[in-house]
Parts: sequence; C-alpha cells; structure tokens
Amino acid sequence: MRLYIRLFYPCLILFFSQHSFASEEQKLSELMDEIWQYELSVSPMSATSRGVHDYDDQLSDMSPKALAKQNVQFERFLSRLNAIDKSQLSRTQQINLMMQRYRTKNTVDRYRFNYHYVPLTSEYGFHSSMAGLPKLTKFRHIEDYQNYLRRLEQIPTFFDQQIHWMKKGLEVGMTQPKVVMQGFEESVKAYFSGKVEDNGFYQPFLQLTKIQGSEKQKTQLMEEGKAVVEKSVMAAYRGFYDFLVAQYIPNAKEDIAAKNWPNGEALYQNRTRYFTTTELSADEIHEIGLEEVARIRAEMQTIVDDLKFDGDINQFIDFLRTDPQFYAKSAEELLKHASYFAKKMDAKLPKLFYKLPRTPYGVEAVPAEIAPKYTTGRYVSPRRDDEPGYYWVNTYALDKRPLYAIPALTLHEAVPGHHLQNALASEMTDLPNVRRYTYISAFGEGWGLYSEFLGKEVGIYESPYDDFGRLSYEMWRACRLVVDTGMHLKGWSRQQALDYMLENTALSEHNVRTEIDRYISWPAQALSYKIGEIEIKRLRHYAEQSLGDKFDIRAFHDAILQHGSIPLSVLKENIELFVKENQ
Repeated sequence: MRLYIRLFYPCLILFFSQHSFASEEQKLSELMDEIWQYELSVSPMSATSRGVHDYDDQLSDMSPKALAKQNVQFERFLSRLNAIDKSQLSRTQQINLMMQRYRTKNTVDRYRFNYHYVPLTSEYGFHSSMAGLPKLTKFRHIEDYQNYLRRLEQIPTFFDQQIHWMKKGLEVGMTQPKVVMQGFEESVKAYFSGKVEDNGFYQPFLQLTKIQGSEKQKTQLMEEGKAVVEKSVMAAYRGFYDFLVAQYIPNAKEDIAAKNWPNGEALYQNRTRYFTTTELSADEIHEIGLEEVARIRAEMQTIVDDLKFDGDINQFIDFLRTDPQFYAKSAEELLKHASYFAKKMDAKLPKLFYKLPRTPYGVEAVPAEIAPKYTTGRYVSPRRDDEPGYYWVNTYALDKRPLYAIPALTLHEAVPGHHLQNALASEMTDLPNVRRYTYISAFGEGWGLYSEFLGKEVGIYESPYDDFGRLSYEMWRACRLVVDTGMHLKGWSRQQALDYMLENTALSEHNVRTEIDRYISWPAQALSYKIGEIEIKRLRHYAEQSLGDKFDIRAFHDAILQHGSIPLSVLKENIELFVKENQ
C-alpha cells in the first residue's frame, strides 16, 4: 500500500499541475476573446474594418451613460486579467496576457484621466476619422447601402456627443491649447462646403448602378442618400465648425503644458509609460535626448566637413532649407521621388529578412483637406482585407518638403518600416486578435527609426545630402525627447521648442511648427521613437557580441518582428531567448 501511494502521489501532482496549467491557459484565451468581442461591439467602425459586419449599421455611443458603463466593464476585465497566474502560462500566453493588460489598462487610464474631453489633436479628430467611413464600407449589395444610410443618420448624434465632452473640457480647463487650434476649423470646412453631389460621403451612391437591385430601389437610395448627406452629415460638420469658431477655439487654454490639465503631471507620466513601455521618468528621458542630440550633431558636422562647405553647421542647414535644388517642382515629382526610393528598398529586403509580408502598399498624397496641418508623411494601414497599405506623402507647401529627407521618410513609413512590420503582424493569423491589431508606439516607431538606419547599411542613401537628411531625421526624434518633456513638464515655451528644433535639425520652419504643435496636442507620443530605436540597437549589439560569427541579421530581424507589436521589456526577453537558442 505504501509503495502504491509513493508511485501514485507524483502522478497525482503532475495531473493537477497540468490541469492547472491548461485551466489558466484556457481561462486567458476565453477572456481575451470576450474582451475582443466586447471591444468590437462598442466600436462598430473598428468591427467593420476587421471584417466583422454585425454592427455595420451602427456608430459608437459616446454618451456619458455609455462611456461610464464601458469603463465599469473594462475595469472588470482588467481585474480578471490581473487574477490570472502568469506562472501557469506558456511563454506565448504570457506575452498574450501582458499585451491584453497593456491594452485594457490604457482604456481604463484614458477614461480615468478624462481623455475623452479632448477628442482631437492639431492634425486630426473624430470628424476626420468619420470621413473614412465611405472607404471603410464594402458596397456589394443593396443592404450595404441601407446600413451605410443608417450610419450617416447617426452622425449628428455622434458629433453632438463629442461636442458635449469638449464642452466639459472647456469647463475644467482640459482643452487643446489655443495656439495649436488656429486654423484647425478649415479641416472641418471641407466636409460641408460645395455641392452634395461632390461630397465624399455621397460618392458611394454614384456607384449604385453596379449593384444588383431594382431601378426603383436604386433611385430611392440615391434620393435618400442625397437628403441624408445634406441634412444630417453636412449639417453635423457645419455645426461642429460653428462650435469650434464660436466657442472652443476662443476659450481654449492659453498655456501649452499637459501638466496644467487637471491631474496633469500624473497624466503625463502615465502617457510616458504607455508610449515608451518603460519606467523611465520624464527627467531621465530629457537627459537621454540631450546626449543623443550632442552625438548626432557631431556626425552631422562630419558630413559638413567632408563636403568642404564654407560655413558652420547652421549655415549649412540654412543652405539646405533655401536652395531650390533640394525641392520638388510639383506634387507628382515629389511622389515619384518617394516611389523610387520605395522600390529601391523593396529590392534590398531579401538581404535583411527571411519572412516578408504578402500585403502590398501604395504611395499617395496626404488628402488635401487635412494636408496643411498634417505631418510630412505617414503610413496608413489597410481599412479592409481587400485593400493595400498606403504610404502618405504630404505634397502641400512643396518648398517645405526637401527631397533629401524622402529616403529616410520612405524607409520609416513604408519598408522596412511601418508597412512591413504592420503587414506581418496582421498576417499572423495564429496570434489572437489583440496581438495582431494592437500597435505599441515604442516598438513600431522604434522599428521605423531603426529602419532608417538600415538604409545606410544597404546603400539606400545616394548622396551626402541624403545621409544628412537621415541624420536630420534621427536628430528630429532625439529633439523630441527634449522638447516634449520640456514643454509638458519643464516649463518650456512653444517658441523655445521651435528654436531648439530649428537650431538642431534641417527640417523646414513649416515642418517644425507642424511638429511642435503635434507634440503639444499629443503629449508623450513623440517620446516613443527614439526610446524604441535605442533599445532595438542595443539588443542588436548584444546579439552580435553574444553570437559572433553565428549572428544572422535576417534571423535577428525576424526574431524582432515575429511576435507582432510588443512592449520593449517583452522584446528584450525574446531576444535573450533568441541568443540562447542560437549559441
């Protein structure tokens, strides 16, 4: 009997430990799916973009009651996530848990800090996101048009709800600063000016002839569409415009610092942790920025010396800003320049990666209605599964868009930067949705900046001016660490930040103003780029030193990207495992 117990007892322990392991794994998987389904239900446009069409006739409910109810639910989700025993999970599930906590905690934090009081930045807002609805929708059947009409009819309510929160922001002093809102109303005006027939929201109805259905149905839908676009959509945009001009902008706060919002210092530190995924303080980040600025400036000086330029580095920067040879004469020329470098880099990818994405990308101009206050370029992920990604290039104010900056911009936004990284992540169908569709800024933007550096290693930069443009872009991201923390916590003025950027980068004054206003209106987001890039470079150095001749750059890059967008702490653990497995 004693022998039987001695043999049976270890088996019993093994059985229960495996059962516990499986139980925690299953619990997490079920909870993540529950959270994902709930997120889709409260964000119908996101659901549509993910191919879930259960809510195609709805918009998000942004009413006080709805947001309060959602917050309670997300707090419950977070509590349940925190109760899961990480030690009982596989490595993959541990990453899943960390990612879901990161995403859910951010949702709770944003509500706790009343971020819904500020539903816009200097570049965009809920009104411009809503303008993507026509392209988001697949118009294949009469029912799709009917659902689209129902959504259009809800736009006035959605806008009124957002205006309600902006009014709450005015009451408590939580608004975007007045200085970054100057001219913002023009980005709204484009959506209600002109004829109904030319309005972007009406354009899908012009394609009704291609849809199966009776002529009577189609005629009725076109008439309804015209009436709804004019009386609901255009009227809502006009009302938002009037609110901005008459109430919001005149009464917006005069100062620029996030610390002066209610509970502002805690909010900024929270955003810093969210965007960098580190525990670095704002003071530490500020110092890192100063050190990086000094290092990069020395490299820039070397190029100036090699070119035997007659003047100092600031005179050289002024030369770059003002000499016509460095600027495109037409939007088409600028787009062709960007397309050339995109294709040139495409050919280098097999030297850097084993695994490449299937999803293609295109090069397009930033939409004209948002271009004046928009950044230099940006990657736009596919809205649907039958669309490519897009690398947007800003063709507004061509005399402020230097050609020498295009190679670095292209590598960052297209390949091997955002498009490659995002497309690979979205194609990882074996990962849970939260892993495929969560974008972690420190990882994604750090990868984008690292991608600019990769261009130098594979010969993308064709002249010293292109390489100076690369360094200027790196300097731009280093300066962000200084000016973002400076403005939001250290009492820097907008002019002080402008002067610092103009002194240290080759960006045009127009670009610098646009960028500074972006940092003011989007606290701490700009910190993610350089912090992420520094960590990726550090991990590469570690892998190279540890593996020696066994180091494979393609395998290393695949290891960086194979888990999708992840916090830097998780990335560190993954690369340490990669090194251990390849030694």
